[in-house]
Amino acid sequence: MIRINHSNTESQKSTFILCVLGVLLTSCVTYRPEGIKTGEQLTPLDYSQMELWAAHPAKLDKADLMPEGDTVLCEDLKADVFFIHPTTYTGTKRWQKPWNGPVDNAWLNSKTDNGSIQFQASAFNHAGRVFAPRYRQAHIEVYYTRDSISAYSALDAAYEDVRNAFNYYLSHENHGRPVIIAAHSQGTNHAVRLLNEFFTRPPMEGKLIAAYLIGMPIKNDQFKHLLPCKDSSQTNCFVSWRTFQKGYELPQALCLGNVCVTNPLTWDVMPLQQPKELNQGSLLWDFHQIHPQLVDAQIYKEILWASKPRFFGSLFLATRNYHVADINFYYLSVRENAEHRSRMYLQKQKK
Repeated sequence: MIRINHSNTESQKSTFILCVLGVLLTSCVTYRPEGIKTGEQLTPLDYSQMELWAAHPAKLDKADLMPEGDTVLCEDLKADVFFIHPTTYTGTKRWQKPWNGPVDNAWLNSKTDNGSIQFQASAFNHAGRVFAPRYRQAHIEVYYTRDSISAYSALDAAYEDVRNAFNYYLSHENHGRPVIIAAHSQGTNHAVRLLNEFFTRPPMEGKLIAAYLIGMPIKNDQFKHLLPCKDSSQTNCFVSWRTFQKGYELPQALCLGNVCVTNPLTWDVMPLQQPKELNQGSLLWDFHQIHPQLVDAQIYKEILWASKPRFFGSLFLATRNYHVADINFYYLSVRENAEHRSRMYLQKQKK
């Protein structure tokens, strides 16, 4: 079995919260799109085509939205955000589907756009122009299968698309601008590889504002060139957390040791409970309804504890894995912090 944080991916046991919160999925209906078969040679995608970008500053998309009801105008932003979305290729059992999902399936793209692009990528639209590529993502089953060869092959294929998209962005869109790398879940797996490949040498060496590597376990010494952020203003560093209900114990078999956990209310790594009064706003199923003071945050060993959210129907919320709400529970805090780090980076460059 492939071991990439089995308990903390888009858990099949979290179907209820996926449907109720509507954070990543816009529907719990299964489907069978045409995808890529195992071992099939993939033709590189042409990222000059606008339809291969779920978010791009040249078009109005879900990443431009604000829960307050406005849209962000990005002309004056001096930084960029490269967002890698999580797994939305789910549904029926993998053996009824190819390992890698398509980028031209309208249903899957709508699910991605109305889910992670609107509810996650938009949290970064105050910090920079948001670029979010579509890619032939690996099916969620890669995190559960015993066929590790096929699973890693599917993840490699997905990363090649992400890599090609970033190369296109560098060649045609970057123009020396600093970048935030933001990702969740499967996207974080790809973001780690991207950081190791592109940010240790010119032209991107020293151009990283910060990396938001959310939803997967990232070790404190994951990178030779990046350290965990220790406060809300530090740049050229990374933050990471995985959210569970307060009191949850990560199974010992899944504990890695030396895992980075950032508190998204204070942006430090201190194991102190931070009250929900510090939480400016969370999002649930309605993007335009902000829920202030919904959950608290406390670093506990290798994970982040959050109090059980209270909302209509929360009595039936049985899952203790809040993976799909890693960003949504702390939406306004993430938005404010990304904007702040971007501003701090730009101010340092002026000196």
